[in-house]
Amino acid sequence: MAYAGQTVENPVTGERIVFRQTSADTAGELVAIDLALPVGGHVPGVHIHPLQEERFEVTSGKMKFRYGLRTIVAEAGETVVVPAGKIHNFAQYGDEPSQCRVEIRPALKMEQLFETTVRLAQEGRTNKKGMPKALDLALFVEEFKDEVKAPFPPAPVVHALMAPLQALARRRDRRSAQRPSGTTPTLQPA
Repeated sequence: MAYAGQTVENPVTGERIVFRQTSADTAGELVAIDLALPVGGHVPGVHIHPLQEERFEVTSGKMKFRYGLRTIVAEAGETVVVPAGKIHNFAQYGDEPSQCRVEIRPALKMEQLFETTVRLAQEGRTNKKGMPKALDLALFVEEFKDEVKAPFPPAPVVHALMAPLQALARRRDRRSAQRPSGTTPTLQPA
């Protein structure tokens, strides 16, 4: 469970997240993080938060946002608000690292989502852009369906594609849990 002051770092995307306020601190109202991105740092891909608003206040450097069909470059002191359901992604921009304060409302399971993506990257279970590999992605899509979705293909197509992969992933996890070594490749945060 995330706690205020906790830092997690994604070795694939370069994201460094410091939790400032957690769901527990705010009775589920929001999660607030400080996000640092090195030169070239980015989130894994274009996405939608179906039920959450995301507010980015750039505190240093520049960030580039894809916001629907627009591109926005925000500098220190500027704020970008992404309403629930809006297609977006973001990355560091320019020659220096960027930092921002991010608030996500309501919190839902965003803390677990952040911890899970970082753990999967640390374990080598993502592609070079930071997206979970197929079996982990199938479980990720199911576990965090209220927090994040891909803008395409349509949800029924994603469900049809992911259902067999989810079954395979659960089978893999059950087999791993029975191994004496004890390391289970599940989506539970560290």
